[in-house]
Amino acid sequence: MLTWPWVAMASRWGPLVGLAPHCLWLLGAVLLMDASARPANHTSTRERAAHREENEILPPDHLNGVKLEVDGHLNRDFHQEVFLGRDLGGFDEDTEPRRSRRKLMVIFSKVDVNSDRKISAKEMQRWIMEKTAEHFQEAMEESKMHFRAVDPDGDGHVSWDEYKVRFLASKGHSEKEVADAIRLNEELKVDEETQEVLENLKDRWYQADSPPADLLLTEPEFLSFLHPEHSRGMLRFMVKEIVRDLDQDGDKQLSLPEFISLPVGTVENQQGQDIDDNWVRDRKKEFEELIDSDHDGIVTAEELESYMDPMNEYNALNEAKQMIAVADENQNQHLEPEEMLKYSEFFTGSKLVDYARSVHEEF
Repeated sequence: MLTWPWVAMASRWGPLVGLAPHCLWLLGAVLLMDASARPANHTSTRERAAHREENEILPPDHLNGVKLEVDGHLNRDFHQEVFLGRDLGGFDEDTEPRRSRRKLMVIFSKVDVNSDRKISAKEMQRWIMEKTAEHFQEAMEESKMHFRAVDPDGDGHVSWDEYKVRFLASKGHSEKEVADAIRLNEELKVDEETQEVLENLKDRWYQADSPPADLLLTEPEFLSFLHPEHSRGMLRFMVKEIVRDLDQDGDKQLSLPEFISLPVGTVENQQGQDIDDNWVRDRKKEFEELIDSDHDGIVTAEELESYMDPMNEYNALNEAKQMIAVADENQNQHLEPEEMLKYSEFFTGSKLVDYARSVHEEF
């Protein structure tokens, strides 16, 4: 299985103490509103990072810099991920605001290659590709560490049985008992949910195993197993899985009603209705404006694969134009420092308070 030459691509791109109490209360209310407006299965990047170690040998549900989650949900943090790269957690809400503003302006100066105090779509495209490459490098480093954990004999290959032993041990099973049962070809006693996860993982393992299939994964294949965005074949497999889960009429493509259909467990109150409305609105916009490239009302597997490809330069240019348009108040098709500061929440996920003073301080 071929992995993408992302490294070569990357080398080319080159205390809120002073606030009055009522302001603190207002800021807290805004944060609570934001949390309640997020569906339960749309956890934030920071929340996901806190739980990453618990399931470190499992393929992650969330892939940084990829527009869809593994379950087909929109990646709510995508804009911040492709703008901040490895510095994704560098703009926490409790960070001193003035420091955050200065940090944001340092980023602005790096994106603004020609130093004309304006960011063009091409400059933002270059930056997005560079930050996406950072996520790729981070995934490679994590995969390397996890590979060593599941390759106890250090032979450079991980068998399905070796992986299964470590996976079940992480679920509370005795590592020795599982290993003995596998060696003696005895039936493993696991609950129905765990068995289903194992079957799905084995399918994914087969897909990551380059022909001829031997159920032994090398380090690059193990990377593709954990991070399908690193391999064209595994990305295609991920797209196939998403289409299968959302496709209601079995035609192996997605209509708008199928793509915007609500997940199971809709909340029956006003808050739940607001979440449902946002779900439908956001997915409808994404379907019509970005995924359905030929605008025929149907999304094929090929269109979805192109949309999800994190190293697609055309997608990066479209994303750059969208990001600029969000903050481009003077409509000059460029992003200026004052605009980036004013719309800091969009770019960093954190609202840098007191915008009027911040402009005065930074300029």
